[in-house]
Amino acid sequence: MLSNARSSGWPQDQLHYEFFSAAPQKLATDGSFEVKLASSGRTIRVAADASVTSALAAAGILVPTSCEQGVCGTCLTRVLEGEPDHRDMYLTPQEQAANDQFLPCCSRSRSACLVLDL
Repeated sequence: MLSNARSSGWPQDQLHYEFFSAAPQKLATDGSFEVKLASSGRTIRVAADASVTSALAAAGILVPTSCEQGVCGTCLTRVLEGEPDHRDMYLTPQEQAANDQFLPCCSRSRSACLVLDL
């Protein structure tokens, strides 16, 4: 249905859809990276097999979550530096391209470090 609407000329921002779950998107190329908290300068390593939210929680930093699959947007976090690897289904393609926010429950980093507005 969405492809029909797009081919009929409907603008992307006028198309609305809802997901009830997301498929895991672990890739063989996933590696570790760091997130830096802008408020404190603290740096936390995110292992290849961990999510950003789980790495933060292990370090005592709680980010509100709900679905933990990149569907609901509860954990939406601003990115101040670095390039996120968007794996969510919440942000529009335009919002993902801006690279100024991401969902740390499922998304990762294309750069060695992401500076987060936390």
